[in-house]
Amino acid sequence: MEREEIKGAIEALIFASQQPLKIDKIAEILSNEEGEDCDRLLVKELLQEIAEDTEGSGRGITLSEIAGGYQFRTKTVHATAVQMLKAKRPPKFGPAAMEVLSIVAYRQPLTRADIEDLRGVDSGGIVRGLLEKRLIKILGRREVPGKPMIYGTTKGFLEHFSMRDLSQLPPLKEFVELDENEKEAAFKRLEQQANK
Repeated sequence: MEREEIKGAIEALIFASQQPLKIDKIAEILSNEEGEDCDRLLVKELLQEIAEDTEGSGRGITLSEIAGGYQFRTKTVHATAVQMLKAKRPPKFGPAAMEVLSIVAYRQPLTRADIEDLRGVDSGGIVRGLLEKRLIKILGRREVPGKPMIYGTTKGFLEHFSMRDLSQLPPLKEFVELDENEKEAAFKRLEQQANK
């Protein structure tokens, strides 16, 4: 395959994928297609070119590195047009779910009892809901009597909030100093960025 054909194939793969694609996965797919190896460094170089191409003015999308992979995202400047396309929906998370999600994100790994100690109320239903939405996952069991499950965030969490990794969370000190309305607004901004 010629360089431009490979570049086009990479764009097509990223466009068609529902999840961010890693460099290794792209190289593996392209290698299998023609029976010859696709160089990982070439894939990385072409991804950089695609990112530069999409950064140009007049383009509606950008190539973003999300959760260790690459995905096309709409540019913020076109958020109004994209929002008009999407039907109005209620927020995906209530304040209690956002609170539990933030506790898990900042304090992981932790048990449901740890979450409930911090919140002061039963959180079993919220934890189940976040597990179903694949925003948190069971990391294992704590080696204490009863062997409670330990929870942490998932790649789905990173994808939903458009983060490369957890280092992109606001510093905990800043987050803790926010009042409840400011915390909710911060997570809404993250969620809006994810939906753009």
